[in-house]
Amino acid sequence: MAASMTTDQSWFFALALGVSFLKCLLINAYHSTDFEVHRNWLALTHSLPVSQWYYEATSEWTLDYPPLFAWFEYGLSHIARVFDKEMLVVQNLNYASAATVLFQRLSVIVADALLFYGVKECCKCLQEDKGKYLFGKPSILAVLLMWNFGLLIVDHIHFQYNGFLFGVLLLSIARHFQSRHLEGALLFSILLNLKHIYMYIAPAYGIFLLRCFCFTQNNADGSLHWRSFSPLRLIALGTIVVSTFAVSFGPFIALGQLPQVLSRLFPFKRGLCHAYWAPNIWALYNIADKAFSILGVKFKLLDITKLPKASMTGGLVQEFQHSVFPSVSPLATLVCTLLSILPALFKIWHRPDGARGFLRCLVLCALGSFMFGWHVHEKAILLAILPLSLLAVESRQDARIFLILSTTGHFSLFPLLFTTQELPIKIFLMLIFTIFSFTSLKKLFRKEGALVSTLEAVYLLGLIPLELICEFVYPLTVWQKTFPFLPLMLTSVYCALGVTYSFIGLYITLLTCSNAINKVKIQ
Repeated sequence: MAASMTTDQSWFFALALGVSFLKCLLINAYHSTDFEVHRNWLALTHSLPVSQWYYEATSEWTLDYPPLFAWFEYGLSHIARVFDKEMLVVQNLNYASAATVLFQRLSVIVADALLFYGVKECCKCLQEDKGKYLFGKPSILAVLLMWNFGLLIVDHIHFQYNGFLFGVLLLSIARHFQSRHLEGALLFSILLNLKHIYMYIAPAYGIFLLRCFCFTQNNADGSLHWRSFSPLRLIALGTIVVSTFAVSFGPFIALGQLPQVLSRLFPFKRGLCHAYWAPNIWALYNIADKAFSILGVKFKLLDITKLPKASMTGGLVQEFQHSVFPSVSPLATLVCTLLSILPALFKIWHRPDGARGFLRCLVLCALGSFMFGWHVHEKAILLAILPLSLLAVESRQDARIFLILSTTGHFSLFPLLFTTQELPIKIFLMLIFTIFSFTSLKKLFRKEGALVSTLEAVYLLGLIPLELICEFVYPLTVWQKTFPFLPLMLTSVYCALGVTYSFIGLYITLLTCSNAINKVKIQ
């Protein structure tokens, strides 16, 4: 990926302005408990001394993000008091005045300016034929990122601050494509200290920087030239990482609170799966265990009185024991996650393929962690979908996987918006984004044949009857009161099939693609 965009970038600003206007229209939409989470963090960082931030527990929504995000909330709190000082009172639980809603919604919209900048820098890295900017790769990528369906509903309806965080990530990725590796490393270190979920992709960063920055030369066959190792570059990288973490965690280390902070960041007392199962391998594992337990009872192979009492149909249960299969521990998920990403890490160490190879490894690390991680949230699928957008506009194979992963991954977010008034909004936004994704990528690769096979298309179309059943048919049945979790389970399991298929497809592409096909500038 190496070229410059035209000087006329009015299309980019039009896209940014348009999506910002759409976000403003969603200000009064439904918001989840995450709205109260961030209001509480505004209050406690503003009202309490630093020494109490990670101990405060008046609200059940305690501070569980890294320190840099806590300082981000602290900064916002000084602007928040201009809107409504009452939102900054720790004891005002579930406070949501009109001014509070307006401030918090606007804070997300304004923070997304960093997302726009990150997208703009990524678009500059795309290789594009002269004269094709308006309907070419840069404009398609800009829509896929700035108008991403998942970001719109998670940040601007459900309520979170993922947009500006992804802006930092995209800016970091762009810097690596531009061979500005120290800047990319600094940005990622900052990102880790804003939200620790980005640890999922830290192995990709670590191996890539060690292989392609600390080692300065390759042999003629592309293998590593061991004598080209630069200690000074390693020291520079280490200084950046250590300094960033020192600034972030230093005050809490000085206060002797590091164990308390870490206990908030990594609450392993939670169960294997979130209340709504993320569409990953554990959703398939759970449903298989449930199916075998039912069959075991039916054929009198299992004693129903000896089965675990925890139910998987209540929606609020986070910890349960499996009936037939072994129960999964945090250590087991860690081992499975490491095994799932090791081939990708080995590939960029053995044959790096520049920044594009790093990006592919990053996507696989994100998706591998999503597939096998402990207590994964469904929203984490965006960590794979957004970076994959950059690959999707460069390669037909990646575009195919992107369409399957983004469609199923975005659909799996539907249960986040369960209110009646948001139903047409989420369906409309999903349709618009999906139709644009298919039509634009199809046009981009029109000379290379169909993007998805007949079987893949049938699977994706199956999401339509699934939505009709879950939203309209099932609530009218007698099973609604007895098995309220069934629609969520069906959605999770069906989408898990598509996510798993995409994960396998990405690995096949990684292991079979020719290194001779290189559409990017090798760093």
